Amino acid sequence: MDIKTSELLRSSVSWDGVALPDYPSGRPELVVSRLVFPVGAKTGWHHHNVINYGIVEHGELTIVCEDGNERTFHEGEAIVEVVGTIHRGENRGNKQVILNMFYVSEPGQTITVQHPEFH
Repeated sequence: MDIKTSELLRSSVSWDGVALPDYPSGRPELVVSRLVFPVGAKTGWHHHNVINYGIVEHGELTIVCEDGNERTFHEGEAIVEVVGTIHRGENRGNKQVILNMFYVSEPGQTITVQHPEFH
């Protein structure tokens, strides 16, 4: 049996068109996270210090930036997340969202910084 390979995304910019930062120069630490958003759920406002990307496994996820820029990602769609930009994720749909994210970091580096001052 043949194995099918499909490239879902190849990019050097995040979803908002901003160029990604250079890779760290130290030893890499790769982090994989699965996020499950119930209907109506929103993350807190936050930003990422590292390059991260993922795929929406189920549902539709809207990412909203502090400046109002937003984009909705649909089931099966790949995301290159914004780095250093304050944003949040929202499930505005009628079914749960399952999002698998991959982070390129260094040991001990903070991946996500919360911004509780935004509401």
